[in-house]
Amino acid sequence: MFLALNSVLVQGRVAWPDFAKLAAKVQFPGTDVMLEPAMAAGADATNRLLTQLKLRPAVLDFPVEFRKDEESFRAGLKKLPQAAAFAAAIHCPRMITWIMSSSDTPKDQLRELYLRRFSESAKVLAGYNVRLGLEFLGPLHLRKQYRYEFVWRMAEMLEFAKECGPNVGLLLDAWHWHLAGATTHDIINAGRERIVHVHFDDARSLPADQIRDDQRLLPGEGVIDLTGFLRALQEIGYTDALSVEVFGRGLEKMTPEQAAKLGLDASLKVFAKAGVPQG
Repeated sequence: MFLALNSVLVQGRVAWPDFAKLAAKVQFPGTDVMLEPAMAAGADATNRLLTQLKLRPAVLDFPVEFRKDEESFRAGLKKLPQAAAFAAAIHCPRMITWIMSSSDTPKDQLRELYLRRFSESAKVLAGYNVRLGLEFLGPLHLRKQYRYEFVWRMAEMLEFAKECGPNVGLLLDAWHWHLAGATTHDIINAGRERIVHVHFDDARSLPADQIRDDQRLLPGEGVIDLTGFLRALQEIGYTDALSVEVFGRGLEKMTPEQAAKLGLDASLKVFAKAGVPQG
């Protein structure tokens, strides 16, 4: 397992390729890759950059618009082969996206729509040996934001992912894992093949109705069982990235370098406490 810089940690204030340079400067082993500017530069240039900086590519965002109308989805799907080929070429065969845990569309209807769209997308990605991770969102305020509750439990999202294709799994965020009431058993049950990527963060001890998704803590500052979380990932043989994704916490008042270094140092302490090696 290795830690990677996520743009949320620096409040989105650093553009590519300076973002990768920042990750290397503060000594992150890896970096999330910003798809559009990296693709514009090209696979060869991106590989040279990562090699020069001694960084491992962590993950890319899934570029297809699946939440809106069919025309938007089809337009994105046409561009997916190029993005998938790029992901494979930079040795980062992982893409991720999040799924809102409530909607104004009835659950069964939305599930059917998403199943079709993700299944089609997964077939395209499979041609390039790229995996797709779907993120479940646990906070109560997101589950109640719209009229109908959607999938928000880890086990249910895992089953949905399996239906979408053999190369579809989870984006496992420690924050949502905790707030959705998931356990280390859920991680072990998912297994290595279905954990595509991981987000690393922590949560305050607050009543469910007071928790907001944009206010998180650095790893080790809150109440999430991150020791159990890391040891479960170690048990299933997870060897890819944990991107440090922390919203709020006053990070916007710091320089990007200060925020990035703080996130890395806090995460390293959690790894040491858990007795889990980080590379």
